[in-house]
Amino acid sequence: MLAALLQLSSSDDPAENLAATRAMMREAAKGGAGFLLTPEVTNCVSSSRARQMQVLRHEQDDPTLAGLRDEAAALGVWLLIGSLGLKTEDADGRFANRSFLIAPDGGIVARYDKIHMFDVQIGPNEAIRESDGYRPGTVATLAKTPFARLGMTICYDMRFPYLYRALAQAGAQVITVPSAFHPVTGAAHWQVLLRARAIETGCYILAPAQTGQHRLQDGKPRQSYGHSLAVSPWGEVVASLDDAPGLAFVDLDLSQVESARRRVPSLTHDRSFEGP
Repeated sequence: MLAALLQLSSSDDPAENLAATRAMMREAAKGGAGFLLTPEVTNCVSSSRARQMQVLRHEQDDPTLAGLRDEAAALGVWLLIGSLGLKTEDADGRFANRSFLIAPDGGIVARYDKIHMFDVQIGPNEAIRESDGYRPGTVATLAKTPFARLGMTICYDMRFPYLYRALAQAGAQVITVPSAFHPVTGAAHWQVLLRARAIETGCYILAPAQTGQHRLQDGKPRQSYGHSLAVSPWGEVVASLDDAPGLAFVDLDLSQVESARRRVPSLTHDRSFEGP
């Protein structure tokens, strides 16, 4: 299966982002890809809760989800919508950060709500608390397709290797990591974390990313690191982009999953221990 990572620079205008994403999907399909992957918050990058309340929708009413399902069906491709910001029925008004796997007929095969929230102190004057606007998910997701078993994660999840080990031990051969990574942590940690998750699990790691300075109508400026990445089960970078929007193609050869796990069968070497 030829996969294509779509690197976007989404704004806080969902209609604008939908048009850009559909155009890039057509380009990827024209290039022969049968599995397309978009980044985290494909529909709206925003630092403004007020703007999000204005433009985000519930899943059943979301025009980005409907439009991307239609496009996947028109192109006859598998699609990972990296994630969408969606309204929920939560009493505190927090949103869901939800990833979707879409089949070539446009049907929803799997959903995953981001489990780990990006609550960090990047620098002395920059704190980010994703959990103020988004509520964490509680369920890990493994999806079966004709071409691979997919583990679904999102961005900050990559810092929690137990999730990736659980997905691999449950049968995942490919793990998706759609992201909108901060430039500071991206430069320091992005590639090494993704390569580590591939090496530990013997999985392909596919990480489509948001990039660049996002065009925002409201709220503080937002910038994302870019550098979308595909890593082989042996830990090799097999496809990558820089910090410009674009496409990266990677041929998924599942025999490499079997080979990596045969050479270093660490997924079967768990031992119990006491302490600390």
